[in-house]
Amino acid sequence: MIGLYIKNLEGVWFGVACDEEKIFAATFASTDKEALHYLLKNIPFNVPFQYSEKTSVFAESAIDLLKRIYEGREAPHSFHLATEHLSDYARRVIETVVLIPLGYVASYGSVAKAAGGSPRAVGRVMALNPFPLIVPCHRVVCSDFTLGGYGGGLSVKLEILRRESRSYNSGREIPVNGRKLQLFPVEFVLNRLKRDKK
Repeated sequence: MIGLYIKNLEGVWFGVACDEEKIFAATFASTDKEALHYLLKNIPFNVPFQYSEKTSVFAESAIDLLKRIYEGREAPHSFHLATEHLSDYARRVIETVVLIPLGYVASYGSVAKAAGGSPRAVGRVMALNPFPLIVPCHRVVCSDFTLGGYGGGLSVKLEILRRESRSYNSGREIPVNGRKLQLFPVEFVLNRLKRDKK
C-alpha cells in the first residue's frame, strides 16, 4: 500500500508517496491541493494507495530530505526510488540527474551525452520527473546557462539554484556508466542572468 503524505513547513507544502521501503513520487507546492494532485498523477496505476494525515517515520525522513534540498542544504540520502514503472530511458536519465551534486548544474546536452538520447528527450523526462528535488531537475539547464524550463516555474528554479550556490569557479566531470557527465558551477547560471539583466 502506498501512503500519500503532505506537510506544510514554513509555508511550503512538501509531499511524498511511499511505502516503508521506497519513494514512488515526491513534490513541493504552494498549496496542499497542488501537492496531493502531483503525487496522485505520479504514482503507478493499479497500486492501492491511501492518504494519511499522520506521517510514518519513513515519510518524515523523506519530507525532511525534500525540505533540506529546497533550502539549498547538503542532503545525502539513501532512499530507494520506485522507477520500475518508468521507461528504460526515463530511468537512465533519472539515474544520471540524481548524480548532479549540490553547487553544480549540467546542461540538457551533457545529460544526453551521459544517458543517451537528445537534449530534447532529456527535457521531456525532466518535465515529467516524479521526484522533484530528490532527482534535481532544477540543476539541469540549457547549454548557454539560461534556465530552460521548470514545472514549478522559472523563478522557483532560480531561487533554489541561488540557495545552492557554493562559489565554485570551475567545472568537473563525473563518470556515468562508462561515459562522462560534464558539470558546471551554479555561478555560471547566476552570472549569465546578471549579464542578461544589464
